[in-house]
Amino acid sequence: MQTFDRAAEDLGNSIHLEHVNVQIPDQHLATLFYVAGLGLTRDPYLMVSDNNMWVNVGRSQFHLPSGQPQVLRGHTGIVIPGREALLKRLAAVAKKLDGTCFDFGEHNDHVAATCPWGNRVRCYEPDAARFGRIALGIPYVEFAVPVGSAAKIAAFYRTIMDIPAEAGHDGGTVARVKVGVEQYLLFRETDAPQPAFDGHHVQIYIANFSAPHRRLMERGLVTAEDDRYQFRFRDIVDLDNGACLFTVEHEVRSITHPLFLRPLINRNPAQTNRNYSPGHDQRPWAPLPDGMDGWR
Repeated sequence: MQTFDRAAEDLGNSIHLEHVNVQIPDQHLATLFYVAGLGLTRDPYLMVSDNNMWVNVGRSQFHLPSGQPQVLRGHTGIVIPGREALLKRLAAVAKKLDGTCFDFGEHNDHVAATCPWGNRVRCYEPDAARFGRIALGIPYVEFAVPVGSAAKIAAFYRTIMDIPAEAGHDGGTVARVKVGVEQYLLFRETDAPQPAFDGHHVQIYIANFSAPHRRLMERGLVTAEDDRYQFRFRDIVDLDNGACLFTVEHEVRSITHPLFLRPLINRNPAQTNRNYSPGHDQRPWAPLPDGMDGWR
């Protein structure tokens, strides 16, 4: 009889990391970077006017409402196949993004790119050993946090949110918080000075919705009661003394939220009017069956 590590499939209370939200002042420049450059897909159904844009990344999204630019203090990891094609797309938009913060470059295991306002992404090829079955998506968001805070941040998520989290060493001290299937919030310690929090947020879905809300309310940490399906908090605190360890807004949704796992369209950026092949308009967000990790 085969034996398996059943704990390896535990998720805890958080089911899915859906989106990263930063304000941007110019949808044209955002389209050049996120859609033409990275090769992602603007959601064709929701937020299609000029005051917001949702950009699909597999089963996750970037939300880009219009406003003063916000910059995440860290970077977002993206799994996207086709490194050479990605580099060509980014090079193709470089001239149009001249004079902004836009930049990109190759590294051993990823392509780093910076949006016109300074938000950084790292783009990786699909890799089952690192990212499981994600062939297109957001496997992690990494934040830069003060030295000495990682273990306390992990304790906050375990105790308040019922989310598996641990602090360890991976090129430095980092808290690793499991918020979905092969999805993590990472909090990496640094002594480099960081800018003040500017209002950006991440959004997660949780199964046990009321208990974390109650614990946050007891500590005065809930900052918004959006509707029956959603609330928000910002401060991650030391459970012993209540001191703020790090601030990033969390949009927390129940899995009864109407948008939970809404099907998202992801285009194949290799398709053009000149090389069009019927049946290849969409890009899969998970590997084909022969690329799965032993599943039967």
